[in-house]
Amino acid sequence: MRIATYNVNGVNGRLPVLLRWLDETKPDVVCLQELKAPQEKFPEQAIKDAGYNAIWHGQKSWNGVAILGRGLQPEEVRRVLPGDPEDEHSRYIEAHVGGLLVGCLYLPNGNPAPGPKLDYKLGWFKRLTAHAKTLLELKEPVVLTGDYNVMPTELDVYKPENWVNDALFLPEVRTAFKNLVAQGWTDALRKLHPDEKIYTFWDYFRNAYERNAGLRIDHFLLSPQLDKRLIAAGVDRNVRGWEKSSDHGPVWIELKD
Repeated sequence: MRIATYNVNGVNGRLPVLLRWLDETKPDVVCLQELKAPQEKFPEQAIKDAGYNAIWHGQKSWNGVAILGRGLQPEEVRRVLPGDPEDEHSRYIEAHVGGLLVGCLYLPNGNPAPGPKLDYKLGWFKRLTAHAKTLLELKEPVVLTGDYNVMPTELDVYKPENWVNDALFLPEVRTAFKNLVAQGWTDALRKLHPDEKIYTFWDYFRNAYERNAGLRIDHFLLSPQLDKRLIAAGVDRNVRGWEKSSDHGPVWIELKD
């Protein structure tokens, strides 16, 4: 089974890229972030024509998350991260699909930092960590994936010295990610590529993609039930180079049945 996560950076504006990638790689389960489309504007029919069923939580202009299943129907469990009934951002959706419980997330950016946006990010991280603990207690195979907006270590960022004051690399944000993983999750890409420079995001400016000046901010966290089923993981880096592509590349893992 191949599972992928992709921050599409506008699902309608980049629909040709998304459909081409789905056709070429055919992942079984796909998590999308930054739909940037209200609920009624999600391109459900185009996705269905590509062979995928979808559930999604849209939001006008910003955010938005979706889970797709190739010939599989995602059965929605929740579409809001617990812990703050006043949080109206569409940043989390969770479903049973393909024998897995999949949580698709788009963690807040947090810039400019310090300030209210960083406070919101750290609060969201705290809520995610609490919910993740309850997911581990289910004792079933769980995947928590998406755009975490954090580079966990210096290996995950080109020229780390340029990012010391950025909300994606602040010590308290990296500690929050470390504490989350320490609950018992496996960072899939790092398990299989412990010392390799792997990036999932390249800015549109300063020829970042061409220079491979990237960041690893899209992550797969796997529950203990999936640790030994993990057989491959990578980034479809070439997709970032396609015309009118997102500034993220799709990230994927493969699990033994």
